[in-house]
Amino acid sequence: MKPWLETIKFAKPLREASLTAPAYPALLEERIRAREQAGFERGCREGERALSEQLMRQRSELTELQNGVLASLRDAVVQVTRECEGAMVALALEIAGKVVTDIPISSEIVEAAVREALAQVEQQGSLTVMLNPMDYELLQQANAPLLLADVGGERLRLLTSPKVTRGGCLVQTHFGVIDAQRETKFKALKEAIDSSPCN
Repeated sequence: MKPWLETIKFAKPLREASLTAPAYPALLEERIRAREQAGFERGCREGERALSEQLMRQRSELTELQNGVLASLRDAVVQVTRECEGAMVALALEIAGKVVTDIPISSEIVEAAVREALAQVEQQGSLTVMLNPMDYELLQQANAPLLLADVGGERLRLLTSPKVTRGGCLVQTHFGVIDAQRETKFKALKEAIDSSPCN
């Protein structure tokens, strides 16, 4: 027999004894409920705080991502604009080249090319102007004033050369040759545009 198990003998029979549970389990149950409620509320607060922190982090990441996308778009717009400008300039030059080459050569065009080339000459005295043979023939047919020996106080000698392209001329001076051919002018214009700071 175990020492803590022993029979208790009463001298008198017990009266009004009841087998109800003592009052403290109800109190214990109330405390357990209160602790559970406090734990639940604490868990809710911690969950809300964790969710709030996570939302703030995600909002910050989203803002960074948005700023990155906007910066990329700004850079892309600048690059696309620059590429489009370059393409437009190249297209304009190509169109201008085709328009210039498609313009029929007239005596007025030839005479204007010669006068423009002569405007670049700074020397006084005799000059030699080389023309395409077909352009020279146009000047003769039109009886152009350029064919006079003395134009603007300068002595001109007009010669023909099949190496000079139509619509332009070469002016020989004591200091060198002025190339006023249409292709040369067009090439100089293209180089000036290509080397401009905008490109």
